[in-house]
This record gives sequence, C-alpha cells and structure tokens, in this order.
Amino acid sequence: MTTPSLSIQNYLAEQSALDTLRFITCGSVDDGKSTLIGRMLFEAQCLFDDQITALQAESKKHGTQGADIDFALLVDGLSAEREQGITIDVAYRFFATDRRKFIVADTPGHAQYTRNMATGASTASLAIILVDARHGMMEQTRRHSLICNLMGIKNIILAVNKMDLVGYDQSVFDQIVTDYQDFSAALNFAEVTPIAISALMGDNVTERSSKMRWYQGPTLISKLETVDPHPSSATSGFALPVQLVARPNADFRGFSGTVLRAPLTKGDEIRVAPSGAVSRVKSIWLAGAELEVAAPGLAVTVELDDEIDISRGDVIAAKSTPAETADQFEADLIWMSKTKGLIGRQYQLKIGGQTVTASLSNLKHQIDVNKGQELAATDMDLNEIACVTISTLKPIAYDSYQNCKDLGAFILIDPLTNETMAAGMIKFALRRATNIHQQRLDVDKAARRALNGHTSKVFWFTGLSGSGKSTIANAFAQSLHDQGIRTYVLDGDNIRHGLNKDLGFTDADRVENIRRIAEVAKLMVDAGIVVLTAFISPFRAERDMARSLFEDGEFVEVFVDTPLEVCEARDAKGLYKKARAGEIPNFTGIGSPYESPNDPELRLDDGDIDDHLSVLKSIL
Repeated sequence: MTTPSLSIQNYLAEQSALDTLRFITCGSVDDGKSTLIGRMLFEAQCLFDDQITALQAESKKHGTQGADIDFALLVDGLSAEREQGITIDVAYRFFATDRRKFIVADTPGHAQYTRNMATGASTASLAIILVDARHGMMEQTRRHSLICNLMGIKNIILAVNKMDLVGYDQSVFDQIVTDYQDFSAALNFAEVTPIAISALMGDNVTERSSKMRWYQGPTLISKLETVDPHPSSATSGFALPVQLVARPNADFRGFSGTVLRAPLTKGDEIRVAPSGAVSRVKSIWLAGAELEVAAPGLAVTVELDDEIDISRGDVIAAKSTPAETADQFEADLIWMSKTKGLIGRQYQLKIGGQTVTASLSNLKHQIDVNKGQELAATDMDLNEIACVTISTLKPIAYDSYQNCKDLGAFILIDPLTNETMAAGMIKFALRRATNIHQQRLDVDKAARRALNGHTSKVFWFTGLSGSGKSTIANAFAQSLHDQGIRTYVLDGDNIRHGLNKDLGFTDADRVENIRRIAEVAKLMVDAGIVVLTAFISPFRAERDMARSLFEDGEFVEVFVDTPLEVCEARDAKGLYKKARAGEIPNFTGIGSPYESPNDPELRLDDGDIDDHLSVLKSIL
C-alpha cells in the first residue's frame, strides 16, 4: 500500500482545519446567480476535465453564450431549468480555497418559489444579492432582501453584476449602491458590502478587474474568505437540545445533541428545560474520546453528575442562562403548502427534538415581501409570509430565532398527512408558561358522575345540512332525559345565536366555530353531562382536534351518512336552493367541501329513527 506523500498529508490537514461558510445567491430573474456560482467553481478549480467537457457540450445545446461556456449550466441541474434558463429548485454546491471552505445555495428568483428561497436562506450566514447593472433594483431584489432579513442573515454582499454590459460605468454602480442603502437602512443587516462584478467575464470575482480601476473594494472571493461566519450570540452560555438518550450499558447514561450558542466545558453547572432540574457536566464525549471543551456546532454526548430525568426534546443549558419555556409565541411564518393555513386548526409543531400540538391562534398581519407592508389577512396561502401567534398544547423550550436559529426555528406538520405545512421563526414569547397553572378542584369529574348516577361523554353528530343530525340528536336527548340521564344538545344553529354569533361561514370561521364548541363540550363532559352536538363540522382536522380534548371512550363520532341528493331534496330551510343560485357562498356540499369521517364509531343511514336510538343507547 502506497503511503501518501507528506505534501498531500499536509494539504489534507490544512483543509480539515478550515472553517466553512454557508451562503446563498439571490436576486431577480436573469441577474446571473447561477453564472456567478459556475464562475466561482471554475475559478476555484473544483471541476474535473470530464465535467468541463460535458459543460462545453451542454453549452452548445442549452447555453446562452454562443460558442462560449455557459457557467449557469453547472448549477441549473433540472431539465426544466436548462430549457427555460431559470432556477426553480435550490441547488447546493461545495468549493474551497486555501483560506476557507464554502457551501453555496443557488436560490430561485421567481415569486412562486419563495418557499424554496427561504429554505436555502435558513442555514446561510451570508447572502449575495445580485443586481443587474442594466436594470438596477427590482421588485425581486427587495423581496429577497426582506426574506434574508426575516431569516436572520446579517451579512450581505450587494453584487452589482453585468458591469461589462454598461461599459463598466462607475456612476451606474454608485447609483445602485445608493438606492440599495436607502432601502436596506430599515433592515437588521450588520454589514452590506457592495462589489462591482461581471460574473460572465470574471471581473472582480477572484481577481481585481483592470477595467474598473475606480473600484477600490474587495473582490468577491476575498470578502467571502474573510467575513465572520459565526456572528456573536446575544446570549452567553451554551445550550444542548437533547436528540438521544444514550444508554449503551447499565453504567452509562448520556445525552446526545449539538452544542449551541457558546462552548460547553466539563464541570459546567446546567439547568434542564422545561423541568428546571439542575446538575453539573461530568464528562463530554465525542466519537469515543473525552473532551474538556466542546465548541458550538459539535455533536457530543454529555454525562451528568446526577441521575435526573431528561428525555429527547429537553434542552440542557448553562445554569446562569437556561433555556426559557413558554406556550404562546409571536412568530414569522412562511406557508409552504397548497392547503390553506387557518386560524384555530391544529398542527404538530416540531422544534429541535420537541414535537407538540399547536395551532395558529391569531394572524396578526400578512407581510408583503415585495414592499415590506403589513396587510390584513384571515388565512395563509402557498408562499405567503405572515406574523402570527402560535399556541402550543404544552410548554416548549425555545430561544428567539434572531438569537439562536436552532432553538428558534420550527416547522408545522399536518398530523394526518405528515406534510410540512409551514416554516416559522420565533420572535418572542407572549406568555410565560410559569404564569398560568392548572387549579386543583376538590369536586372532580368522577364525583359529578357519581352524583348524577351515570357516565358522561359527547356524541358528535356530523353530516351534511339536512342529513337529520339535529332530529336524531334531539330524539336521543329526549329518550335519555326520560330515563333520568342529564343531557344537553349543542345545536349548530342555536350556538350561532349566542356564543358564535360573531362567526361567518368561511373555512377559517368554521374552524373557530368547532374549536369553541369542542371546548364547551369538554367542560360539560367534565360536569358529568351527556353532550350531544349537531354540527356539520365539515373538516376531519377539526373533528380530530375535538376528539383529542377527551379521554378514551368519551368521544363518539356519529356520521349521519345521508346522500347529498337526499339532503337537497328535503331542503327544509331552502338553503340548497339559495346555494345553487349563488346566494349562499361557502355552503357545505355545494361551494365548500365536506370531508366524510374515515372511521367513525357509528355510521347512521337514512333509516328508522327508533333503530338509531337503540344503537346509540347501546354505546352509552
């Protein structure tokens, strides 16, 4: 076996010691993002001969530079991107110089790919915002700058590209710089570095251009090599979100995770969130070796002096600066699904190793990322960004996104489909979880049931308008009352005369309507009463949310499965006729969907009501 030469060993050792800068390129369509990345890869000698040969062939077929190499094709990997000459998906590329390693994300410029651009920005420490010297600042330049600000990027390189197409005119460069500085003054950027370049010709990319002697700033590569990739955190003290409880044998119990915010040192005093338990770091392990200090970014296993209860999702932090806990937050949210985001609808919120049930309790305003304006909104669509209030079912450990991305970034997941619905950034807590406690009551649900002489539960009748829900629920209540069983019917029309009279019939209002009813039904079941609800409740997500509030056996979903044509033929209130005439928008079954239950406890057809009552009583 041949031993590598000393020079190769030295080179590999030098490369392994280099830090890594993650950055993105963004800007308007055709500003030259992909071309710039291709040029940097070429200049850094990161391409093999066969890649260059393939690139030359692709340039002749799809390129935009005639017989010359089209560097954009190095990054535009999708066939649709090459055919249209645009960037659609986020493309990641790696290259290195003698001073630093780089991971660059080429992000799309079109508005419909905002979620893709935000994905690329979420892990970046710097953004190169390109501006075409011929066109100056565009709407997309502003939008991407606002998203970069939203995603916590502090370092900006304003790359004024295609200077060769304006004759390397300094006045053009100066005007664009002035315009951008005026625009970005209100944003939270720590540094904006303007650089005049031509990505196609290579001017001021790696070497200074002889055609722009008036430019005295750094080259693009030299700036990338010297910028600080790890801006200082506002919080001193480490944090370690627990990803795994390591128990290889009976004598060792460690907690694995990535060190955040500040170095972790053997002997540090710690506090665990959300439990508040305290201990001290006994040892730090990395790949079988014990460390005295673990720098931020290292994935390690920590052993503590005390046997305290810690689970996946808990956050171990410095005792002097523990992770805070709360159950309500103001956050910026980027909607990533074609399914609308609705106030009151429940999702799974995942932040670090923690997963909890959460909901949008308020949509404060939508953010117009083209102009930076705040707009009123009642729901969220694909690629929209909004400032919202998030409520979680139980307290979670967190930090603000601006202070620590790993403890402030979260995603919302649809609990039924596991689709990622949104990505969010916590701004601050609205309510500390320690301020509100569950009050202990001496008379509990069991005592009330004993006094009443019967159990309590909710029969949740669902079905189309005119299916017979209210009729069956009312007959069931009368039959139970005759047997001395305490009941209450929560009927959709009756509730809208009082508790929910402020709600309309949009999807968002329907979600809130069911949320309120579910909470009222829960209180009544706790009071020892048999509750009968008669609501269309058209969405499975809200019926599942209602079910989640109750203990096992307390929620009975009753699907009154009457076909639409039968319901419409009855039309006792004339609602279907008005809906068909366009007089009632969002009417379930006509203008708004009804999602049938997948697995209800009972499915009742359009049969004899006495038979229905017999089946219902058997479940009680």
